[in-house]
Order: sequence, then C-alpha cells, then structure tokens
Amino acid sequence: MKILLVEDEKGLILTLTDRLTAEGYEVVSAADGEAGFRSATSDNFDLIILDIMLPKKNGYDVCRDLRRRGVETPVLMLTAKGETIDKVLGLKLGADDYLTKPFEVAELLARIEALMRRSRSVKDPINGAAAFGNVTIDLARAEVRRSGEPVELSAMEFKLLRFLVENRGVVHSRDELLDHVWGYDAMPSTRTVDVHIAWLRQKLEENPKRPAHIQTVHGMGYKFCE
Repeated sequence: MKILLVEDEKGLILTLTDRLTAEGYEVVSAADGEAGFRSATSDNFDLIILDIMLPKKNGYDVCRDLRRRGVETPVLMLTAKGETIDKVLGLKLGADDYLTKPFEVAELLARIEALMRRSRSVKDPINGAAAFGNVTIDLARAEVRRSGEPVELSAMEFKLLRFLVENRGVVHSRDELLDHVWGYDAMPSTRTVDVHIAWLRQKLEENPKRPAHIQTVHGMGYKFCE
C-alpha cells in the first residue's frame, strides 16, 4: 500500500512517515501543494493524506484539481482549524474523510484502514478466482486447492478466507471480522475468530507458526498479505 503525504510540518512528516512505514505502508512525502499535486498526478497511490494549510497551493485547491483531473485516489484531509465549514468544504471538493489536528496516530491509522478497505472493495474486487503462494481459490465454486490438492474448508472458514483475501492489506479487528463474516445476529465471541484463523493457517500456510499470508497485527487484529 502506497501513501502520499502532503504536509509542510517537518516534525509531523517524520513522525507519520516512521509510523506508517512501521505499519507496512510505503510513504512518499511532499512539502507543498504544488509538489503534492505533481506527485499525485504522476504516480499511483492507494491513499493521499492532504493537509489544508500548505505553501504554494492549499489543500482545497489540490483536492479540487485532482478530482477535475480524474484522480480518484481516496483523500484524507488534515485541518488544524476544526470549524464545520472547513470540513464541509473539503468533502464537497472531493475529500473522502478529514481529521482535525492535533490527532492520535491510532485514530489516523483507523481512518486509513477504513478508507483503504472501502476503496479496495469498490475499485478492486476479486471476481472468480484468487491465488497466493501455492494456494488457489475458486470463488464461484467455493473450492480451495493447495499445490493442486483440494483443501476441505468449513463454510465459515471459506467466508473468512474470502473476506480477508478480498480486503488484502487491510488490518481488521476481531470485532470487524465478526460483523462482516459471522454477522450481527450470530453472537460468537472474539475467540471464535482466533480459532478459525488458526484453522486456516494450519490448512493453507507453509509454516502455520510463522504465517506468510494470514498475519497477526499485534494489538489490532489480522490482515492478509500476498
């Protein structure tokens, strides 16, 4: 996942770059609006974090011009003002979300994950089949093979695997997985998620104790990596 950070505060650039890199994101930064606009239109990004108060070209203008140019990359705007009119204007110009400074990095990460998940489900659905490592998935037939051999999965194991693969790269909390895979009315415990994750690893990972694909993000949940 590649993020463009358009921000002119050097300390915040360093802080966010270090934290986002530690979370597995690739980060490219730009210190003014014009540089940010050039980067956003000349390279492909999964998300743009865009400050409003920028030198040379403010965030509103950057966001507006990106949308006019046809750039549909999700935009998370940062504002130090916090007035409602600023938030409304940003959203009307094409921003997908906003965050008011000062903010907790944990909240920023949660916003990023939500935007990534929303964008991935709309723009990059997996239709028909998927593959990772030596595993192939036939979504239409609900069949999974490992090195060509059939793998028996329960209905809930397959639903969990499909959700993780379709939202690859995004960290999901146990509660989110319960909501999306089991549904609100099922009322299982978060331990149910851990058990099903363990079963999937046993059946699909080369080394279940050190999984390469169905990974734990400590303190946050699980994610799928290709």
